[in-house]
Amino acid sequence: MVLSPANLIVFLSDNHARDVMGCAGHPWVKTPAMDALAAEGVLFEQGYTASPVCCPARAALATGRYPSETHYWDNALAYDGRVPSWMRRVREQGHEVVSIGKLHFRGGDDYGFSEEILPMHLHAGKGAVRQLLRGYDAEQARESSAFYDLYAKRSGEGHTAYQDYDADITRAAQDWLGAHSAPGGKPWVLFVSWISPHPPFTVPKRLLDLYPVEQMPLPPGWQGEGWAAHPAYRHLRRLERLPDEMDPDMLRQVAAGYFGLISHLDEQLGKVMETVRTLGLDRTTRLLYTSDHGELFGAHGLFGKKVLYDASAGVPMIVAGPGLPKGARRAAPVSHVDLFPTVLEAVGATPAAEDASLHGRSLWGPAAGAENADRPVFAEYHAHGSPAGAFMLRQGRWKLIHYVGLPPQLFDIVADPQELHDLAGQPQHTALTASLQEALRRFCDPEAADAAAKADQRARVEELGGRDAVLAEQLILFSPPPGQELEKTPN
Repeated sequence: MVLSPANLIVFLSDNHARDVMGCAGHPWVKTPAMDALAAEGVLFEQGYTASPVCCPARAALATGRYPSETHYWDNALAYDGRVPSWMRRVREQGHEVVSIGKLHFRGGDDYGFSEEILPMHLHAGKGAVRQLLRGYDAEQARESSAFYDLYAKRSGEGHTAYQDYDADITRAAQDWLGAHSAPGGKPWVLFVSWISPHPPFTVPKRLLDLYPVEQMPLPPGWQGEGWAAHPAYRHLRRLERLPDEMDPDMLRQVAAGYFGLISHLDEQLGKVMETVRTLGLDRTTRLLYTSDHGELFGAHGLFGKKVLYDASAGVPMIVAGPGLPKGARRAAPVSHVDLFPTVLEAVGATPAAEDASLHGRSLWGPAAGAENADRPVFAEYHAHGSPAGAFMLRQGRWKLIHYVGLPPQLFDIVADPQELHDLAGQPQHTALTASLQEALRRFCDPEAADAAAKADQRARVEELGGRDAVLAEQLILFSPPPGQELEKTPN
């Protein structure tokens, strides 16, 4: 498919699980703006992050490269502009490329944008440094239940500074579009990045009322035999001080808060989409919506992200605009690394010679129907709570999760979309598991990547004054928006 160059708006959210949209078939969550976007364009049903945690995901989205290529491993080793981004490629060729909202890069570097409006970067330029102790295999269990309490006690009615920040981002996007609606000149790229639905799942009553707590569904594998039994997840649960049993009433409250926050996000998206229509930009502008990673909200007995289950690694991916099909769905897996060539093609920019080694492909061909169902999609994780590097390969109906030094997992995503039945230990799947592991190694050497991640984490600890200095740092459960202080939380 050959598209004429046009403006592009990339919408990014934080912590939005792929299936929690009305257009994705969710029975409860209300997302009219996202549903309208999908009805006007193409919904990719199997989108994946490159790494299920904020900073590595956002670095991969910008560079089109995986953490094992760039060494942006975690929420303390974040993007610093060293590796070329699609923003830089677009700007170098005379296009305006502007960000509004959360970036979660290191801060203070040139990332390729023409302008950053209301940017949010690593807290104090350092980020979540306590997590770097993973490099010594010395991450400690939390001293308090603060992480669990973030979900169990703070999901419900209320208000947070995050929602104020989202509203500021929305207004700034509307203002920018109003000032750039005149035709003429090279196509521009606007990157609008909200912080919702990142926890805490505290929302105004009018949104919480959309989701009666007693009617909320329980997440898959929320207790008993459904809990993740793999040693990697037992390790994570121990570090997070998660309880041995989950209270179903608490999980329903968490779901209500999460869904309400997604509806808040949807309202922000809808306001910007309405501005696009009012200004007549819908005739000259394509839209792309995705999230940096998903959210488990109790699935498999876990909260947050940090694992390679689809609830955590799966992301929404919707495109719409001039020249694209309407109301189409595509089943073949796609990835955040695809955004680099997608953005360049959208505005008519040309890749550099070094971009030939990128794994991604433009989404515009698959959007038009040129799917490749057997194309492998890769992701990896080297951050908080992982005893060793974890790597995912999705190919066709099969999904492999490979761990350095630990048993693999194998899931049939078609027959078992909730990933409740690990097939890796079954003799009839031994050959398939081995074949997928071989295919995964075409993306990276897992053992080398694991060693490199831990070496970089140790080196950063030493730069910060050593292990004792890092242990003395405040725990960061969630980064404050611009102008706000870090919330003091027991470690």
